[in-house]
Amino acid sequence: MTGATWRKSSRSAQTNDCVEVATNLPDVVGVRDSKDPAGPALAVGPGSWRSFLASLQR
Repeated sequence: MTGATWRKSSRSAQTNDCVEVATNLPDVVGVRDSKDPAGPALAVGPGSWRSFLASLQR
């Protein structure tokens, strides 16, 4: 995930109990736990990420 720019929801306020997402990487979306930024991160394809977000909105 070298070069990833991580962000979290503005609704998370100042807490570190959330998920961070990096959408600036080519052909992959990074997902990690904000409590462990040096820990593992998931890498998913942009289409899979869009499907995941759509399922949350339903």
